[in-house]
Amino acid sequence: MKEIAGFIISFCLCLANDAASVEPLKVASRSMAKEIKNIVIVPKPYSAKGNAIPVLYLLHGAGGDYTDWLTNVPEIKAYADQYNMMIVCPDGGSTSWYFDSPIDKRMKYETYISKELVNWVDGKYHTIKNKAGRAVAGLSMGGHGAFYLAFRHPDVWGAAGSMSGGVDIRPFPEEWDIAERLGPYAQYPDRWERNTVTNMLYLLTGNSLKLIFDCGTDDFFYGVNRNLHLKMLERNIAHDYIERPGGHTVEYWKNAIKYQLLFFDSFFKSK
Repeated sequence: MKEIAGFIISFCLCLANDAASVEPLKVASRSMAKEIKNIVIVPKPYSAKGNAIPVLYLLHGAGGDYTDWLTNVPEIKAYADQYNMMIVCPDGGSTSWYFDSPIDKRMKYETYISKELVNWVDGKYHTIKNKAGRAVAGLSMGGHGAFYLAFRHPDVWGAAGSMSGGVDIRPFPEEWDIAERLGPYAQYPDRWERNTVTNMLYLLTGNSLKLIFDCGTDDFFYGVNRNLHLKMLERNIAHDYIERPGGHTVEYWKNAIKYQLLFFDSFFKSK
């Protein structure tokens, strides 16, 4: 029912003439041999014959799907207009963690988003077709996913943001099906070490990525986010970090996305 409701919302919003349109997009994933549903928010000024526009890929959290951002934070439609940027909300599976799972061939969401979806969007829309016009962000599992994808594919994205992100998966070996994607931590600790964002800072060189992340001080991910911030300071990695009162809630993300969109707009304009 949630899926049907999500598409009804999308098509209704497409009928509005005074704001961004919301278009459902199905993409055939060759890597996973299945069709993936996505939502594309197209700003009102967009024209296939006008200037190419930047794109923000916005990832959902564990237990969610591609409709979550628009359902929980409908303001992103107005933000797309305000900043004249396209927002793509992909389906990342309920608990994919945006890995290419070494044990489950149905879970190759790193390949899907960083290659298949980006190529599809650039082929269908008049977008800026390089990293200067692409950013990726997300909340919770999607915050991990945004940094994971951007760190591993700095040739694809020029900026990345995480909101309440699970940026270190190791303290949570029994949670959110991570063991089903990588194997149990006790058996495959090397996989967990290689695929946790906080251990991937060595992939960053110079100012190859513009980074912003934040977390509420009452969030269960607060400790891992603050630790990532401190590690970045130790390594002189430029980034914007915000912490403020708040938990792992929609109310927090409604506020956080405003700061991140301002950050990405500044990045896009600088290029």
